[in-house]
Amino acid sequence: MSPTTTTKAKTANKAKTVAASAAPVAAGDGAVSLRTLTGTVVSNKMQKTIAVVVERLVKHPQYGKYVRRTTKLLAHDEGNTSKAGDLVSITECRPYSKRKAWRLVEVLRRAEESGKAAV
Repeated sequence: MSPTTTTKAKTANKAKTVAASAAPVAAGDGAVSLRTLTGTVVSNKMQKTIAVVVERLVKHPQYGKYVRRTTKLLAHDEGNTSKAGDLVSITECRPYSKRKAWRLVEVLRRAEESGKAAV
């Protein structure tokens, strides 16, 4: 086998791999499905931005116990509709800024008002 034959074979295999990995994950109508997460708003002090904490359970590799892990994500809130303590649904989107690549889909549950009662 000559060196040019092996080079051509490697190039062909590489092209197949790249083409297979570049194919988008499509839903039934050709739209790309995006990740949607549910979390709690911990801060809304920025303009059109909320900080959302998403919790997940991860099994410990050695002991097998489930450990709670949290991730803090910044999400775009166009109308400044959510408040701290709200349960919200967010989805992936194009990057709005360096750390903000999620957007608010809907507010699932409003936070309880903890106002003091008038005496």
